[in-house]
Amino acid sequence: MAEDLYSVLGVPKGADADTIKKAYRKLAQKLHPDKNPGNKQVETRFKAVNKAYDVLSDDSKRKLYDEFGEEGLREGFDPDRVRAYKQWASQQGGVRGAGGWSGDGGGVRIEDLFSNVATNPGAGGGDIFGDLFGRARRRGPVKGHDVESEVTIDFVSSVNGATLELRTEGGEPVTVRIPPGAYEGSRVRIAGQGGTSPNGGPRGDLVLVVHVESHPFFRRDDDDLHVDVPVTLKEAYQGAKIRVPTPDGFVSLRVPEGTQSGNVLRVRGKGISRKGRTPGDLYVHFLVRIPTDRSPETAELIEKIGEKDGDDPRKDLKF
Repeated sequence: MAEDLYSVLGVPKGADADTIKKAYRKLAQKLHPDKNPGNKQVETRFKAVNKAYDVLSDDSKRKLYDEFGEEGLREGFDPDRVRAYKQWASQQGGVRGAGGWSGDGGGVRIEDLFSNVATNPGAGGGDIFGDLFGRARRRGPVKGHDVESEVTIDFVSSVNGATLELRTEGGEPVTVRIPPGAYEGSRVRIAGQGGTSPNGGPRGDLVLVVHVESHPFFRRDDDDLHVDVPVTLKEAYQGAKIRVPTPDGFVSLRVPEGTQSGNVLRVRGKGISRKGRTPGDLYVHFLVRIPTDRSPETAELIEKIGEKDGDDPRKDLKF
């Protein structure tokens, strides 16, 4: 039996889009192949998490899954015919079986639908329901299958966007635009670059799962960026003007007098900019750097500073 997609992400069935996204990001980071090299079990779990998110983050797919389970995600599945058959089955007293869709006629499964028509050809089920997956053939050529692949980009490219030159499974070159703000596990769909149709229909799509390398200084929290910025003892004590890098280039910031390690300065609008959203902010975390040389002169100065700072800095520290 297929594992419930909500259980795969660890969210309740009624979870909203933000809850699903947060759960996915947390799992994707934990199960990322780069963090678990050679672990086939984790790799399988990672793929299952990506599959679950692909369905539950898409409103139309999620509605089909909630109503019909994974059968509703099959190529050529016709929900209207299934609903019509359920209505007919209810009127006939139902087709019963373990599990499956619920209704006045009892549980109804794909297997039950086929077997009922096969054993009772005059019951009318075939006329109403027909072949769930044959309708696509009667309509004409079907679309080729989607092809899923993975791509790894650096942190800066994930923030600012990037243009990649890739090759499809057939060896054809394709230009892919990764939009600004792509995060770990983002999915980019490129129409018409997937598998070929079995009967002359359009090609499927290429779906890229994006992996993002870490940055040595910056880290991300949704659309906000955080960076640790070292400052000297003099800059922290007296205050100073410093230059700090952002996705838009360097900005000039004022280090307040008496800055302590851990103090944070917020720079509005200098985080990640995504289409249709308000830009995030940049949070600058100051780290006061003490002198590292061991000269007698430095030791004497530090001693004098310590004498002037008579308060115990840990007096309020409690568990």
